[in-house]
Amino acid sequence: MNKPRSINRLRSVNRLRSVIRTHKTLAAVAGVLVLSVVIVGAALFQPWRIFTSSSVYEALPAAPGSASAPAPATPPSGSASAPAPATPASGSASAPAPATPPLATPAAPVVLSSGTFQSQEHETTGTARLVKLPDGSHLLRLEDLASSDGPDVKVWLSSLEAGGDWFKYRSGRYVDLGAVKATHGNHNYLLPAGTDISGLTSVVLWCDRFSVAFGSAPLS
Repeated sequence: MNKPRSINRLRSVNRLRSVIRTHKTLAAVAGVLVLSVVIVGAALFQPWRIFTSSSVYEALPAAPGSASAPAPATPPSGSASAPAPATPASGSASAPAPATPPLATPAAPVVLSSGTFQSQEHETTGTARLVKLPDGSHLLRLEDLASSDGPDVKVWLSSLEAGGDWFKYRSGRYVDLGAVKATHGNHNYLLPAGTDISGLTSVVLWCDRFSVAFGSAPLS
């Protein structure tokens, strides 16, 4: 009479062990999946950048220096000095002195447009200036920039208005000037040769990985 009960009890124990083994396998698989998600998310979002910052301070390229006029030659000590030019006789017409051409003054960088940054996805302050250099090239200068660190942040010149909905910037014309050099400071970004600057009305700090604008500045 007790034999069937013992068999049933043994079967129940075996089933319980099987369930525990199955749950251990599922738990291990779930743990691996969670760990994978955490690793991938950390690689994409890089959350530690919330607590990091960097600074770069670059000077605005200066105009080339003017060449100084050569100093007059001085005869060596003890040598005979050159004869003085003859003085024209009284009443005769004197030859006019040759005109001295004025020294050329080098051109200076010219600010074409500028604007103040406004915050969008992250707090951002500073000034953006579009500058024409003496050689005819253009650069974008960011001054007193203060923003947040982030993955894949680029500097864009955009044809769209600064501020507002930041997801709009991909739909407009833009010129990618490369990765932002630092979260703080004064930076220079040369525009590619032949860039058509007409219609580019704003500067955007753009997180290319997640299509988010950290901040933007109008150019006017």
